[in-house]
Amino acid sequence: MKSQFNSLLQLLDFFNDEETCKAFLGQQRWGDTPSCPHCGCTKAYVTNRGFKCSEKTCYKKFTVTTGTIFENTKIKLRTWFAAMYLVTAHKKGISSLQLSRDLNITQKTAWFVLHRIREMLREKAPQMLEGTVECDETYVGGKAENKHKKVRKELREKGTGYVNKTPVFGLLQREGNVHTFVMSKEDGATLKPILREKVSASAMVVTDGFGAYGDLHKEFKAHEIINHAQDEYVRGEFHTNSIEGFWSQLERGIYGIYHNVSPKHLHRYCHEFGYRYNNRKVTDCARFHDAVNKVGNTRLTYKALIANNK
Repeated sequence: MKSQFNSLLQLLDFFNDEETCKAFLGQQRWGDTPSCPHCGCTKAYVTNRGFKCSEKTCYKKFTVTTGTIFENTKIKLRTWFAAMYLVTAHKKGISSLQLSRDLNITQKTAWFVLHRIREMLREKAPQMLEGTVECDETYVGGKAENKHKKVRKELREKGTGYVNKTPVFGLLQREGNVHTFVMSKEDGATLKPILREKVSASAMVVTDGFGAYGDLHKEFKAHEIINHAQDEYVRGEFHTNSIEGFWSQLERGIYGIYHNVSPKHLHRYCHEFGYRYNNRKVTDCARFHDAVNKVGNTRLTYKALIANNK
């Protein structure tokens, strides 16, 4: 089903009723042949409410939303599609309060919708990073002067601005994709296994002078260190400016749009910003279509979202 639009208004004009939305979602998921989300069988009976698998060992009923982030939703697909378009098109994201006003839904519903979309945007099968790969870390959390008196005292006693901030580790392939990892701590024992898993041994790794990156030259093609402590930020083609530019986008979005992000949910915000960055060279319409292709096999229930995972 052809759908081209350059704005939210054009998207809403195209998806003007629920049947059009369902037909579009079915075409994106299955093409012309419905496939059972329970067993994968491509033969199904049409029922008055959807489909029924013809495989005798399965024989389950399903609809176009079964097995997607839309399963059991009471929100119309038209509203979901509008939310997905806004999330993927806005460079700094959109708050649940703003989304609730834009789409005429409650703030609680908007918050849940946004988190389900963020979970959907998570890269499920990332490719190994190659070429020149920049590595860096950032710390997400409020400014010391905005914290409670007790917390400010703790900061003074420990002598660091990173107390009660959450570390995020990032890998960025030059002119390519970024991967982010929310960490409980950042040291060599924590970061090096991620580097081995996500970065090709033939890559040129560029980092700052953080001690956790020591001895990387033994595991990768080369390791170039940019010594920020000595006011070195660029040495020829070697720098960490690209990953630092991504951190700048993430932090401007969190502090400017969301204002406060709990460590419990921070990884989903990183997925959101990482997805937009990795698809920065395509149009808003193409980015929306790509996002719709990710709706399957990614269901986040409200109970799981608010659960205490400690």
